[in-house]
Amino acid sequence: MDAVNTSPHRPLIAPENPEPLWAQAAELIERQVREGVLPAGSRLPAERELCTQLGISRVTLRRALQHLVERGVMRSSHGRGWYVAARSDREWPNSLESFTETARRKGLVPTSRVLRAEIKQASLDEAEEFGVAAGADLFLLERVRMLDGVPIAVDSSRVVANLVPGLSSVDFTRASLLEELAAAGAEPVVAESTIESRGCAEDLAEPLELKPGDPVLIMTQTMLDAADRVVLVSVITYRGDRYRLRTSFVRGS
Repeated sequence: MDAVNTSPHRPLIAPENPEPLWAQAAELIERQVREGVLPAGSRLPAERELCTQLGISRVTLRRALQHLVERGVMRSSHGRGWYVAARSDREWPNSLESFTETARRKGLVPTSRVLRAEIKQASLDEAEEFGVAAGADLFLLERVRMLDGVPIAVDSSRVVANLVPGLSSVDFTRASLLEELAAAGAEPVVAESTIESRGCAEDLAEPLELKPGDPVLIMTQTMLDAADRVVLVSVITYRGDRYRLRTSFVRGS
């Protein structure tokens, strides 16, 4: 049985921290899953032991664990306890996070093969899309996104170049475009997304290791920052057999 490591070298749950106790507990456990301290399929200690280790109540602990179940990090087995979800059990979230963040959360290694990284001038349609003048510089980035070396998607993204000076010199084989935007003060906080199923385009078949016409899922996203500026527009083509979106619906009264 794996114990949650609460050594002095790791951040402990702090009552004075403004973040809720359940959120701190969830983050501590999830971090240890990401780092491999709690491997996939392992069982957590009994709830009473976990409460003692973390210094929280059982109600707080269960809220934290249920949150991790919703994120696909944990699973519960009635009468047997809580287990770290196997990789195949974990789904992409319905919260806004980058491909890199999602991969790290799942304990996978994200890498990219850059197909294009260049400055281009905004067309009339793109100028209207971004709310900039026609001819303004856009940074175009096209990458094959991979997890543990396996191609998952082809991502074609555009950013207004002056939002993040120096993007052309960033090594996007490993760097995250969203993290670069966040560091420049233009972090996306909401994404308007559409997803549709199509046959794989001929020019994307080779990088995705598919045949033309094989099923793919295409996600088109327009991301806005806290000032309601459009900061990133992307079209991501996912292999249909390697992408699953988790969401939830609430019935109105």
